[in-house]
Parts: sequence; structure tokens; C-alpha cells
Amino acid sequence: MREKEEAEGEAESLTRAPGTTASRSGGARSSTQADSGSSEDEAASEARSTTSECASQLSAAAEEGLGGEAVEEQGQQEDLEEKVKEYVDCLTDKSAKTRQGALESLRLALAARLLPDFLLERRLTLADALEKCLKKGKGEEQALAAAVLGLLCVQLGPGPKGEEFFRSLQPLLVSVLSDSAASPAARLHCASALGLGCYVAAADIEDLVSCLTCLEGVFSRSCSRRDSSPVVPASLQGLLCAALQAWALLLTICPSTHIGPILDRQLPRLPQLLSSESVNLRMAAGETIALLFELARDLEEDFAYEDTEALCGELRTLATDSNKYRAKADRRRQRSTFRAVLHFVEGGECEEETIRFGLEVLYVDSWARRRVYAAFKDALGSGMHHHLQNNELLRDIFGLGPVLVLDAAALKACKISRFEKHLYNAAAFRARTKARSRVRDKRADVL
Repeated sequence: MREKEEAEGEAESLTRAPGTTASRSGGARSSTQADSGSSEDEAASEARSTTSECASQLSAAAEEGLGGEAVEEQGQQEDLEEKVKEYVDCLTDKSAKTRQGALESLRLALAARLLPDFLLERRLTLADALEKCLKKGKGEEQALAAAVLGLLCVQLGPGPKGEEFFRSLQPLLVSVLSDSAASPAARLHCASALGLGCYVAAADIEDLVSCLTCLEGVFSRSCSRRDSSPVVPASLQGLLCAALQAWALLLTICPSTHIGPILDRQLPRLPQLLSSESVNLRMAAGETIALLFELARDLEEDFAYEDTEALCGELRTLATDSNKYRAKADRRRQRSTFRAVLHFVEGGECEEETIRFGLEVLYVDSWARRRVYAAFKDALGSGMHHHLQNNELLRDIFGLGPVLVLDAAALKACKISRFEKHLYNAAAFRARTKARSRVRDKRADVL
């Protein structure tokens, strides 16, 4: 009889186990609770014990998972490399649609992950394929090929092989950019790729000056006359903005001996672009003017611009613009940008921006640094944080030091609980709300 009772007790405990498991996963209530009708205190006690047990299980699973993350990541890398091989093979397909699809997939892959060794082995194949796309392709295909070229320069880095890759395709970028009959979108991406590729891979000062001259020629035609507002067709506004931003990027590495003539030539002309119909072109012009002032003050601490009063008047107008025919989002972006530009031109400091990625922080505290960060952010998109963490080129540019290698114990120590994260987010939300309330207009406050 005793053995029979023990067997029945074991069977009863087995029938209760699924109910307990279901309650942890948010499913049906446990059979024990349904049958006994336990009090709220007992339910709360069971919930606490269940939560504690779940937490310990998750902690143990996390510790085991950290050891397998490296293997899983290696598998993902191998899968990505296989896909990239397929994309590269499709770049020579007869169908233009297939080539464009391969270029877009390749662009997304290069922006998201780091594949320098894999790409170094195939750089000649990629150079030949991109050369054909730029030469024989039309419109969208040329634009995608230029975007991929810029990302390849970021992946290959500034070494001899990266420099060789950029030099082999630089003439084609200049050719498409200078061709007025080419697609505006293709010319736009060629301008961005020329600036980014030259910034990363050009070791010769002659190449730098050549790229600067080419890019300057694109936007200078629209502001060549003094005392006249530039008339820029809507289809070319994006091209002018890209050329101006790429030119400004290269100014950040231009030798000081070349800065003086550039200031004399462009500082009186660029304010004309502040009256452009394109908000992006106006903002690019304002940021470039601030960069020129920064470079000028680096050369001469007491630098004084003769038309500072008139320039500040234009900047102040844009910083307080409330024209209703412009979109509200555009007005806010413009006001924010030109408040910072006006503050700096009048003798203030560049506003510092803090960028957090992983366990690290990047401080952007100058107009040159802002331009460099924006250029890489435009190219890499959502993959910017991954590259900041793992790309030696970007870490060297921004002074972040060697790539951090954290063991399982360090990663576990750096993790914060959900409750701590909630408190941090709540505090950040309150601080952000207070800061924004100081600069919002009355209508925004009401909304």
C-alpha cells in the first residue's frame, strides 16, 4: 500500500508540472491554483519564487550563451561572405535589373558588417565590375555603383591596396560627376564617393587638390556672381549639396598652406547659397561657412571677416525663420542648425554632441569633426555604430583607440537590469523635455 501511495503521489506531481510551466510563459493558469483557490498572498509568493527561478535560469542561460556567441557570429560572417560572393557574381549579369539588385544588396551588406580581408582578396574583381557599371550603366546603376565604391574604400582602409583601388576608379567618378548629361542622382553619388574615397585612401596631396578642384567646380558655378541670388534647378539641388559637403570633408585634411587661398575665394561666395530654395543646401552652406571660420581661426587666432555683420544678419534671419510656406520639420532643422552656426561665427564655441555606441562614447566638439562624422554616417547609415566599434579606420579617425575586446565576465558586469534601464530612460526623458521646452516655439509647446 505504501508503494502504491508513493506512485500515486509521483503521478500527481507530474500532472501538476505542466500547469506550473505554462504559468511562467504567460499561458494558462496552473492547475494547483485553479483547484485550491489560494489567497492573493500565496499567489504573490508563488509569483516571486517563479520570477526568482526564471531570473536564475536566464542568468545561467546568458552565461552559457556568451561562450557560444563567438561561434554563432563566425557562422553569420561565413553566411554573409557566401551571399556577398553571389552579389559580386551578379554584377556582370546581362540584365540591368539583376545588376542593380546585386549592387543594392552589396551596398547594404558593406554598410552593415565589416569584411576587409574577404574584400581585399576580391578587390580587382570588384574594381572591374564597378568600372563596367559606371561606364556602361545608366542612372540608378551608376548611382549604386558609386555608393558601393565609397563603402569599399571605407572597408579597405588607407593602405596601399586601398589607395590603388581608389586611384583605379577615381577618373571614372570625375568623368560622371563632370558630365552634365548624366543622371543627377548618379552625379550626386559620384560626388559623395569621390569625397569619401579621397578622404580615406588618397595619400598624395596632388590627388587631394585634384578632388577639391573638381568638387569646387560643381557648386561654384551657382555662386560665381557677387550680389546675385543663385538660380539652381530643383533637379540639381541635391547634387550641389553633395558636392559642397564632400568638398568640406576634404577641407578637414587639407594642408594649411592651401586653406588661405580657399578662404579668400569661397568665403565671399558661399553666403549666396543661404538663399537657396532647398533647406538641405542652405544648411550645408551654413555648416561649411562655420567650418571655414574654424579653419581660419586655426590659422589666425584673431581672424576677422570684413562682411561679418552682413553675414550674421543673414544667419540670424535663418535662425529665426517662421515662414509658413516651409514645412515645420524643415523650419525646426534650419533654426537649430543656424543658431549653432550664428553662435560660432559671432565668436562662440561649437556645440558639443555626444554619441553613445555600445559601452563607448564619442564626443563631436568641432565643425570639422561634425562634417567627418556626418559623411561616414550618411554612407554607413544604421551600420555606423558597428563600424565605430570594430572598424580600425573609424576608430583611428575619431581617436577611439584599439577595438575593445571584452570577455564574458566584463560583458556581464556591464549589463544593467531592466528596472535600472527604466529609471535611466525616465530621467533622460525628463531632461530632454526640459531642454526642448526652452527652444520650442509657442505653437510647438501647445501641440
